[in-house]
Amino acid sequence: MPHLPEDKLRTQKAFQFLTFNRSQRRSSSFMLFSLCLLIFILRGHGAEDYYKTLGVKRSASQSEIKKAWRKLSLDLHPDKNNSPDAQEKFATASNAYTILSNEERREVYDREGEEGLKRMEAREAQGNMDPFGGGIFEAFGFGGFGGGGRRRDEEAKTPNVVIPLRVSLKQLFTGDLLEVTYIRQVLCMNHKDCTKPAPECQGPGIRLRQQQLAPGFIQQVQVRDETCVARGKAWRKGCSACPNGQTQPEEVKLTVDIQPGMKDGEMITFSDVADEKVGHSAGDLVVHVQAIPHEFYTRHGDDLRVSLKVGLLDALVGFETTVKQVDGRDVKLNKPTVTSHGEVQRVKGQGMPKSGGSGLGDLLITWEVTFPEALTDEQKALLKKALA
Repeated sequence: MPHLPEDKLRTQKAFQFLTFNRSQRRSSSFMLFSLCLLIFILRGHGAEDYYKTLGVKRSASQSEIKKAWRKLSLDLHPDKNNSPDAQEKFATASNAYTILSNEERREVYDREGEEGLKRMEAREAQGNMDPFGGGIFEAFGFGGFGGGGRRRDEEAKTPNVVIPLRVSLKQLFTGDLLEVTYIRQVLCMNHKDCTKPAPECQGPGIRLRQQQLAPGFIQQVQVRDETCVARGKAWRKGCSACPNGQTQPEEVKLTVDIQPGMKDGEMITFSDVADEKVGHSAGDLVVHVQAIPHEFYTRHGDDLRVSLKVGLLDALVGFETTVKQVDGRDVKLNKPTVTSHGEVQRVKGQGMPKSGGSGLGDLLITWEVTFPEALTDEQKALLKKALA
């Protein structure tokens, strides 16, 4: 091997070092990229896709998200869907809608995924730690140290709507599926185009106004202002994007599941299908079950009561008969003993279905003995002889 001058030897070693270092850097960069890709895959694996849960595209508008949620909430609601996983799917869809219907949370989710939402919730939880509760400061218009302001940020709900549903005793006995049509108000499709920034708006219908009490003393008071639709937002009057105002009518068809054994006065709740309003989440639609009185039967809890007539002869010697049940069945009755007027006979297991499918109540029959209007002398003599 030829002997190189010292300066050339140093140059060759430097070139070898640079060549190795460049190769090493390429390898390190590739390893770093692979590691980042692996972390991204692992973080995304098993993470819930809220858009997929609701069945909408990532570019879906708020109106499309609301419609998707409305359909899922009706299909999966535990009150009408008896499948084992309905409650879990309903909760999952409800959580997805909660995130995607909130513009701020949706933006964080799109940008940072579920981890970003967790960090956001942690920041909000930390911000809610107001040791003074905000009460005394809010009374003087200062809004507290975070807790009071957070409470005001909670989205208001529109009032729940209660509609009566009259059903027969037979429907409460056998159960039934009823279609109910309800007209409600939904947000204008382009309602976002009709809002404008308004820092003085503290929430729906609330505007913050400052008034000077004395030089150097300013008081903040809340006044009612219907143009305020959300915190920091106001409605633009005469907006061409929503010529009919903030809302428009929509027909909603609901399937009400009357379960066997339901009672008069029970409530069936459909979540988030009441009227919509800007700055509010929709309230609930509550169906109030009202029983139509039956011609013969009266209900007492899970028991049924009925009054029946029996002739004097049958009351004395015993009898067999049938009675027509609420659902149309014939129930056989056997009364071998003497029946007194006003006597109550209990027939086990022939009442109303018990809630949860745990059997039936009882049928209670009040016997009314009918007497002949008159007797012949021969009949009187026979009766005296028989009863003596």
